[in-house]
Amino acid sequence: MDLIYDNRGIQLFCGDNLQLLALMEPNSVDMIFADPPYNISNGGTSCSGGERVSVDKAGWDKSQGVMEDYKGHLEWIQASRRVLKPSGTIWITGSYHSIYQCGMAVQLSGFHILNDISWFKPNAPPNLGCRCFTASHESLIWARKDKSAKHTFNYLDMKNGDWHEQDDIKKDGKQMRSVWRIPATNQAEKRQGKHPTQKPIALLDRIVLSSTNEGDLIVDPFLGSGTTAKSAQKHNRLFVGCDLEIGYVELSQRRCEEEG
Repeated sequence: MDLIYDNRGIQLFCGDNLQLLALMEPNSVDMIFADPPYNISNGGTSCSGGERVSVDKAGWDKSQGVMEDYKGHLEWIQASRRVLKPSGTIWITGSYHSIYQCGMAVQLSGFHILNDISWFKPNAPPNLGCRCFTASHESLIWARKDKSAKHTFNYLDMKNGDWHEQDDIKKDGKQMRSVWRIPATNQAEKRQGKHPTQKPIALLDRIVLSSTNEGDLIVDPFLGSGTTAKSAQKHNRLFVGCDLEIGYVELSQRRCEEEG
């Protein structure tokens, strides 16, 4: 486990996330955001820029079979629960390939699910096979560690915030619903380098602002391109993140060091 970057409350590690979580103090983390592998690198294809492209990303995204994939999710979810404060919450993203396994693991680990969020992507690529509906959303699970503890939910910020410019589903002065309209990551957010599953900063901003306060500690065990780190830095939260790939940790570092 190597510490690659440590500046202004942001720590980026390269190594195994289970090792990092094991080193952390129990009951010390306010929120965990996790974007684990969806395990879809199976030789299939998708559409990008109007062309057919492979969905294969890397070995870390290959399925080991339903039960082995599930066991892997259960392991990191249980490790995450140990470090969360009683009032802490966890966010997990996924597609239908992974989110149901994560949901099962979350419940068996003792979490209480608060919401499942549908992230609608209006600019999702078309379905080239034309044999099923076009996938245009991903799902997020939001769960709290302890049902009896009071978790953070900044209700008024979500209700009264200025969200309509990016999300015409959210109506001014009305409760925020569980369907969020946020476009997929644009090219400007990839100027420091690319990650195949990069999430848009608007998605993480909403998550961070809804369920944490300034000075809170956020942990991302699947750091990727560092969008969670960037959002935590932007909103004055502390952050610890980890990735197995040094190239992605360095990409995250570049994003944290850039202006804006």
